Amino acid sequence: MRNILRQLFFVTLLCMAVCNVYALDINRVEVHAFIDKMVNEHQFKRSDVETILKDAETQQSILDAIAKPAERVVPWFEYRERFLTDKRIHKGITFVQEHTLSLTKLEEQGAPVSEILGILGVETMYGESAGRFRVIDALATLSFDYPPRSSFFIGELEQYLLLAQEQHLAIKEAMGSYAGAMGAPQFMPRSYRNFAVDGDSDGKIDLWNDWDDVLFSVANYLKQYGWHADEPVVVNATYTTKEPPPYSVNDIAMNETVASLKAKGVVFNTTLPDTAPAVLITLQGKDGPVFRVGFNNFFVITRYNHSPLYANAVIELGQAIMTQLTIAKPQ
Repeated sequence: MRNILRQLFFVTLLCMAVCNVYALDINRVEVHAFIDKMVNEHQFKRSDVETILKDAETQQSILDAIAKPAERVVPWFEYRERFLTDKRIHKGITFVQEHTLSLTKLEEQGAPVSEILGILGVETMYGESAGRFRVIDALATLSFDYPPRSSFFIGELEQYLLLAQEQHLAIKEAMGSYAGAMGAPQFMPRSYRNFAVDGDSDGKIDLWNDWDDVLFSVANYLKQYGWHADEPVVVNATYTTKEPPPYSVNDIAMNETVASLKAKGVVFNTTLPDTAPAVLITLQGKDGPVFRVGFNNFFVITRYNHSPLYANAVIELGQAIMTQLTIAKPQ
């Protein structure tokens, strides 16, 4: 009797899992409109688009994941601990040792090597965790069953089909994040098409397996968003007023300058002119608020992910790796 009950229990669990996955209905009005767009604007064959979308699955786990991204639900000190780990730092050191020539070339071109290392470490731990969802499932789910951002993801689904056609991707097999971000650098389809480059000049762009493509693509992404070589990214600050500002957990805007922040009682050091754009970042530390001032390059990092927590984790991870490499370097 106990074995029968145990079997029924596992059958119930399996049913619950299956019931949270649905084949996409291509006869829905919004899905049909998307198919029309791909046919009319991009000259896809209707049968090809229908075949692709018929295979897509709407998954509740994807909707659950996007509803609670870590950047929105955990304080800075917990978020930091997820990424500033010995394992991640050591993997970053090993990664540098394996790709020294490419990283040196990027550094000579003015690319921010430390921040690139931080991005790859935070995003996928240098390719180790590049996503467990099929990209087509993630984008289809969020396009047609996540109303808050459906227009954005419909655009990304469009870009994904175009990308797959251009780069000859296995469109039904490519794996990525719950949001449809792909490869070691976690590029969304639009970013893949706009910023990815052929780093080793082999005639194709592979962000899953070709590390030259990955490194030079991240560098190009930052460059295209306005990275300024040899300028500071962020500095520590103190706040002299009695009522500090609330924690900055949402998207940031460069609506201050060096001079305006100092006039409001923010104390920090920088060689940038008073007119340089700046933003005050307030993070939730274990013992109270942590203040930092970000400049243009900090804002550029947030174009990769619009969270100040993300940008700070990228910066600190990259710095930790570079510091350990300096310490380990023979004198």
